[in-house]
Formats: sequence, structure tokens, C-alpha cells
Amino acid sequence: MSQAPNGMKKRSRLLLQQKHITFLFVLLMIGLIILVFTKVSYVFEPLKIIVATVSVPIILATVAYYLLNPLVDILERHKVKRGYSILFVYVLIMGLITILIVEIIPVVREQIMGLIENFPLYSKEAQELFESWFGSDLFSQIQQNVGVNVLDITQDISAKVATFFNSTFKGIGNVVGAVTEFILAFIIAPFILVYLLKDGKKLPQFLLNFLPVKYRPRTHKVMSEMSHQISSYIRGQIIVSFCIGILLYIGYLIIGLDYSVVLAIIAACTSVVPYLGPTIAIAPAIIVAIVTSPFMLVKMIIVWTIVQLIEGKFISPQIMGKTLKIHPITIIFVILVSGKIFGVVGIILAVPGYAMLKVLVMNVFQWFKESSELYEVDPEIIEDPNEVKTEKVVFKEN
Repeated sequence: MSQAPNGMKKRSRLLLQQKHITFLFVLLMIGLIILVFTKVSYVFEPLKIIVATVSVPIILATVAYYLLNPLVDILERHKVKRGYSILFVYVLIMGLITILIVEIIPVVREQIMGLIENFPLYSKEAQELFESWFGSDLFSQIQQNVGVNVLDITQDISAKVATFFNSTFKGIGNVVGAVTEFILAFIIAPFILVYLLKDGKKLPQFLLNFLPVKYRPRTHKVMSEMSHQISSYIRGQIIVSFCIGILLYIGYLIIGLDYSVVLAIIAACTSVVPYLGPTIAIAPAIIVAIVTSPFMLVKMIIVWTIVQLIEGKFISPQIMGKTLKIHPITIIFVILVSGKIFGVVGIILAVPGYAMLKVLVMNVFQWFKESSELYEVDPEIIEDPNEVKTEKVVFKEN
């Protein structure tokens, strides 16, 4: 009788070892596939060109789809045919663009041109102001006591900032050189958007038809979770950025800060990047405020702090919620790494890309746990009925 449980125990351990070997073999094959792809990467150059050409209009159309599809669905629920709903949405967008071009663009253009013309002067005045502060008797005593030359540090920081902006403008120049591609993307994106709004709900089922039947339910689950993550992030982040721009514009108007429209637009655009965006947006506002007057700088910081508190305590929790479920530190690292690898586009797409990758990895890991049985608890290994159990004896002091 005692040999049967021992045989089952050995058999279960042998199966467990076989599963470990299979897992290591799968990892080895994945490594070999990656190695082969790196050696024949030139084969995929045409594919990379096709993806780079098609990706921009598809991304633009996808973002517009997640923004406009709820409006089309609302109209359709009110007995308006989907084709007419799409037409109404396009007419509405054309009207908003016309108002933007006629009423808002001239004001923004005037302030942008004024800011571009005066920004070198503002930067020079701000630098002279900092140098006067760092050259005062108080800072001289601090430098002697601490043994640190603050002026050298500021010059080093200025040199690094100049290098950063030079590389940034160089990248912008490359983007300007590819302006034809972007114009084509903006022309093609509305046509793609029409088909997405019309037949977007049929696309998942169309893609699932290419998969084996047994994998369709799980794949549909992954696609639904990805779509929910992307839609929540795009809608929420754009609404939050719009609210930040409006609040800052109102605050800048109240305190009388110059170039309030441009500075608010910069803040709204950079707020698309979580955590790092507001830090980047405050830099030009600080320069304009500090050159105007020290009191203006104090008022600008107060306005910025109030807006950030409103956004952090009321706007983001209500709009964004916790749909992404990503730790803030993780978001910062993802943005930094993605920006280093892919540049400005990587910074913008870092968070939704990471959210999609997280959904995919978690579902693949769950599938691996279920199919491999490596994570199942074997009661015969943990608890052997033939083992002699010993009781713990606890001695108490009298």
C-alpha cells in the first residue's frame, strides 16, 4: 500500500520536471527567433517603410474615432441613422474648424509671433536677473561657506538646456522636412475615420475570423480590454488637457500675464504627457512672469498651483478615474524610456502603448498558467499521508 503513493509522488515530480524543461525549451526557441530576426533585419525594411507610412493616418483616425464614436452612438440611439450621424459630426467639426480659423487663429498667431520675437530678450533678461541674484553678497557668502560656485552650476545647466533645445529644434526641422507626409496623413485620416465610424464595431469580429475557434473567446477579451484602455485614456487625457488650458487661460487673464492664450495652449498641449507635461509647460510662463515683475511671478505660481490642485483633486479623479491602474513611478519611467527610444512620438504614445502591452502580457501569462499547470498546487507533493507528523511542544515558565 505504501508503494502506490510513493509511485504517484515520483510520477508527479517527473511531470513537473518535464514541464520545467518544456518551459526552458520555449524560452530558448524565442531567443533563437529573436537572434535570427536581428541577423536578417534588412528583410523587414520594406515592411518598416509601409508601417511608417500608414501608421500616422491610422493613429490620427483612431484617436478621432475614440473621441467621436460616443457622439455617433448617442445620435444613433435617438433613431438617427448611423450614416446621417457621421455626416452631422463631420459638419459640426467643419464648423468648429471654421470658427477656429476665423476667430481664434489670428489672436493666437499674433501672440505667437510676439512671443517668438521677444523670447530671446526675455531669456537674456532672465539670465541677467539670475546672475545679479547669484552675484549678490548673500550668495557670495553662501558660495564661500558651502564651497560651491552657483554661477558655474547655472552656466552648466544653461549649456545643457541649450544643447537639449538645439537637438529638439533639429528634430523639429526633420519633422518640417517631412511635412508632405503629414499633409497626406491629415488628408487620408478623415477617409479612414469614416469607415471606422461606420464599420468599427464589425472590425473585431472580422479579425477573430482568422483565428482558430478555441482561441477566439480569449482573444476577444484581450481586444475588448485594450479598446477600453485606449478609449478611456484618449478621451480622459484630452478632456483633462482642455480643462487645464481653459483654467490657466482664465487665471492668466485675471493676473494680467502677457501671452496668456499661447501659454495656456502650450500647457494644454503638453498636459497630454502625464506628470512631465506640466513641468515642461511652466518653463515659458516662468520666464515671461519673472521678466514682467517678481510680483507677477508670485501670482503666476499661485495660479499654477491652484489649477494643478483642481486638476489633481477634482478633474482627473472624475474623468480619468483609475482606468489604467498604472503606478505614477511606472508612468514616469515608461515616458522617459519611450522618449529616449522613439523621440517625441514615443513620449506621446508611451502610456497608452504600455497599457495595451500590459493587458496583452497579463492575458498571455494567465493563459500560460492555465495551460502549463506549473502554478497548480499538487496536494500529493505538499502533503504526504505516510509522513510522520510531529507536534510542537511549547514549554511555559512557571
